[in-house]
Amino acid sequence: MVYIVGLNSGSSFDGVDAVLCKISLAEDGHPTRPEYIDGLTVDWPLELQPLILRAFDNDLTIFEMTRLNYVAGALYAEAANGLIAQNNLKPQDIFVIGYDGQTIYQEPPNRVKEREYILSGNKSLPDLWLKGGYPCGFFIAESGVVAALTDVDTVTQFRPVDHALGGSAAPLMQYLDFVAFRNDGPTVTLNIGGIANLQLADKDRSKMMAFDTGPGNVMIDHVVKARTGRGYDKDGELAAKGNAIASLLAELQTHDFYTRKPPRSAWRLDFGASYADRILEKYAAESTEDILATLTQFTALSITSSLVDFILPRTAVVQVIASGGGTRNATLMKNLGAEIAKHGLTLSVSDKFGIPAAYKEAIKFATLAFANKHGLANNIPAAGGAVKYAVLGKLSLAPWRAKNAEEVIGRNELVLGLGKSEFCPDQ
Repeated sequence: MVYIVGLNSGSSFDGVDAVLCKISLAEDGHPTRPEYIDGLTVDWPLELQPLILRAFDNDLTIFEMTRLNYVAGALYAEAANGLIAQNNLKPQDIFVIGYDGQTIYQEPPNRVKEREYILSGNKSLPDLWLKGGYPCGFFIAESGVVAALTDVDTVTQFRPVDHALGGSAAPLMQYLDFVAFRNDGPTVTLNIGGIANLQLADKDRSKMMAFDTGPGNVMIDHVVKARTGRGYDKDGELAAKGNAIASLLAELQTHDFYTRKPPRSAWRLDFGASYADRILEKYAAESTEDILATLTQFTALSITSSLVDFILPRTAVVQVIASGGGTRNATLMKNLGAEIAKHGLTLSVSDKFGIPAAYKEAIKFATLAFANKHGLANNIPAAGGAVKYAVLGKLSLAPWRAKNAEEVIGRNELVLGLGKSEFCPDQ
């Protein structure tokens, strides 16, 4: 077995998670279920938080975004280094670091335009994106920075290859679920991050599904910040004190996102700050507790309806295995458990299967990176819509792997002017 490190900062933007796991290849050629060793979370520095939020709103110049990409990479490297040191390991002990980066923008595929492009007979590759509705996204935290500052091979940017093959590349949890549950029969997993998503895992990858159900924590967190200044509704305490607003609940369920069929993906343009602010403006007279109670119930209802409409007709399952930061919201979990119980299902948490719910996203990226370095197909075309299997991710090698390298002597003195140089003896 080898050590792998996974990093994640999700759409809820509540910190960088780092996990250390062990993993190996099973007899069937696929990775074994990752063995969790340790984890930690690093907060985004206060001076970076407004920049990230401005990036979400397309309010940064390309020059500012370029520097932010490198700064985010440095923060990811700091999280990885802290975890490696915490476990008394050296960079050479780590097989790979995997992460996707902080998502800044994500545009799902437009299947109508894609069909029109195919039927037109157009063979222009640029037109796949100019006219063909192919998906795209932008994710920051430069992998070269992480590889250089950790001295560990780093794999990131898992989505573009799947995008180029017509896949949604969102969510990406289905590969870890295949790895972890392929021998357990059909298994439904749920991840509640900023956006919530469901996965149907199966040993037969052609039967798998993965799609976003709608908001997870993103709208709840925004309302809490706007109304109270806190980062999130701890344990769902505020929502527990409120009552759902029937008119708001009905309005939320008419969102255009719910006209889309799986595989589908959502992002902040669907349920982000601007949408949440419109809700807050329209329902300004309502209490914070009642608005949060409504949003929390809406998350539970949207997950349940997606499960009932798209997964249960395909296979018989008895439980939903949940993970993500949303599992710490007791009110949300209570609401969700009650809703899915109406359909004969029980709700459990992934910790029961050795995968800590709070760190599953980071474990996912570590597993994807492990597969990348082994050249293994780590997408699920049946779930995301890609036309073929592929190896997702871009590899940046650790500096220690450089061949024909020599020791660098006097670099600081020469470059920074701290000492004399044989070329400039008077300096």
